[in-house]
Amino acid sequence: MLRAAALSVTRPRLAVLSAVNAHPHADTESVIGAVREELPKVSHQAVYDSLRALTAAGLLRRIQPSGSVARYESRIGDNHHHVVCRSCGAIADVDCAVGAAPCLTASDDRGYLIDEAEVVYWGLCPDCSTAHSS
Repeated sequence: MLRAAALSVTRPRLAVLSAVNAHPHADTESVIGAVREELPKVSHQAVYDSLRALTAAGLLRRIQPSGSVARYESRIGDNHHHVVCRSCGAIADVDCAVGAAPCLTASDDRGYLIDEAEVVYWGLCPDCSTAHSS
């Protein structure tokens, strides 16, 4: 994947890809922790640089729901959305409701050529909604 994206294959990049694959929607600190399990001496900067390069190359996706730190995921190339728990901050993927990419058809595109839509659903996750109703 790295070579196909014209990126050098480095241990930090491989470890970051592995960490994000294993921990979807992980924040940077969580990625650093996971990478350090494999590469104990990796610097924060190496992880930040890897996240930036992998995102720029389209191998990772950066999301940042309102009020949250940046998160990273390896599910790319589709038009999926996210649901976020207002209580604990848990994030889960949500596929488009109908069709291949229905959200790309705006009621008025104002002349823009739309190539991506970002929808974030907010609510309470099953654990928090159970705790909230108790």
